[in-house]
Amino acid sequence: MNDLTRKVINVVLFQAAWFAAVLGTAHGMPWLGPLAMLPTLAIHLALQDNRSGEVELLLLAGLLGFLFDTAFVTGGVFTPLQHLFPRPFSPPWMICLWLNFAATLNVSMSWLRGRYLLAAAFGAIGGPLAYYSGAKLGATEALPTSTGMLLLAIGWGLMTPLLTWLAKTLSHRD
Repeated sequence: MNDLTRKVINVVLFQAAWFAAVLGTAHGMPWLGPLAMLPTLAIHLALQDNRSGEVELLLLAGLLGFLFDTAFVTGGVFTPLQHLFPRPFSPPWMICLWLNFAATLNVSMSWLRGRYLLAAAFGAIGGPLAYYSGAKLGATEALPTSTGMLLLAIGWGLMTPLLTWLAKTLSHRD
């Protein structure tokens, strides 16, 4: 399979899983995101040359995302609709969004590799917009405030280069 086809599949899977998680939660089906991640990640991993490195990346991204979102929920930055875990813990559907994002880093988002300032800018813009979009679609109890958006921008401005570095580092390990 050529690189362009892999990238297109990656983007389509990312978008489908993102909308399944967010719209599923907004419509009372918070289990839909985790369910959608199963085939998404299975296909993603099947197309990877270094599956073990990719699994490590996904696990680290899920853990970091859980800690990141839990800290922001604790601080009142945003209020996702909860499922399974009590507040302030990040719900499973949001953890899946982190796995989903991490699955793009070595494929459709590989253009960020080694470009850490660009990754920071991309994260500082894209991260808060994703949270705002999810909130507008009904996956949170309220829209993030201006201060909340600024804090998300700072957080994602740090997390995106970190995850990009992890993706690059883990993909080169055997």
